[in-house]
Amino acid sequence: MDLSRHAHRKDEHLSLAEKFYTPTAASQFDQLRFIHQSLPEISLTDVDFSTQLGPLSLKVPLMIEAMTGGSPRTGVVNAQLGRIAAATGMAVASGSQSIALKDEQAIPTFTSLRENNPDGLVFANIGAGHDVRAAKRAVQMLAANALEIHVNTAQELVMPEGDRDFHWLDNIGNIVAALDVPVIVKEVGFGMAQETLQKLQHIGVKLVDLGGRGGTNFVDIENFRRHQKELNYLDTWGQSTVESLLEARQQPDLQVIATGGVRQPLDAAKALALGARVVGSAGQILHSLIKTDEATTTAMLLDWQVGLQTIMTLLGTTDLTQLRQQRLLLSPELINYCQQRQLTY
Repeated sequence: MDLSRHAHRKDEHLSLAEKFYTPTAASQFDQLRFIHQSLPEISLTDVDFSTQLGPLSLKVPLMIEAMTGGSPRTGVVNAQLGRIAAATGMAVASGSQSIALKDEQAIPTFTSLRENNPDGLVFANIGAGHDVRAAKRAVQMLAANALEIHVNTAQELVMPEGDRDFHWLDNIGNIVAALDVPVIVKEVGFGMAQETLQKLQHIGVKLVDLGGRGGTNFVDIENFRRHQKELNYLDTWGQSTVESLLEARQQPDLQVIATGGVRQPLDAAKALALGARVVGSAGQILHSLIKTDEATTTAMLLDWQVGLQTIMTLLGTTDLTQLRQQRLLLSPELINYCQQRQLTY
């Protein structure tokens, strides 16, 4: 692909992610309920929500998910995201660095993430078709603490210029074995099933980002880009984030990041209770950044942290281990899903 077209696609993705942002959309997170505890017997200050993701220690179990990079405009956004991550203590993931691996001129649009967050946790990001050499270059580019390998078959198949060959497992396994930083295999919005998780665990993957349906929808985005709608029947393809978390409970040795349609702290608390080590958001953060400003977005994410503390206090849970022991009530729809998929909850 022509590199200028690739950069233009990055700008398109940024604009279309905002265009298709739907803050009031129904969510399966609403089909989960906590049981209120009137006598929690703790103080708000007792709550410690630090978490561990593989060898990485995170101050808060929230992260700024992969969004962008590759053009001057997106480089500015990455600089903002880097500063927000530094101010909030949250980990932040880069958008796909594929273009920067082909064109050195695109590198500064990604390194602005690290330059503005010199001491925080930054995750590099490449597609599953890249080899070990590319993976190492992506990590080195950002002095990254981890690498996300994104798997996005649905997006690629809807893109006219997308990949059509998805023999990825051996390649992912080679990268996991070769890198000296943690490797996270990440879906981009279509969720993961236990069959996928079993395959990943078999090749040595220990960390996954479930990337469930419910947030940014790349079928909608790519259908709009191609100015055609013949594949719009795929716009509800995949498992939701909640369904993916229920699937992941069957593979307890995997550590998971929950992303996709996280709207506020209560969604994050429910995802953590279902087993997530970290909860990420992209669309909500990007929307705030575009519609308001950097300071307002930073304040929103700090408020999320207070909100999560508040919910944990209401439940009488002082840490995430206790939160994961909370048994959520599931809607009949989710119970039916578990029964059909033979999932234990």
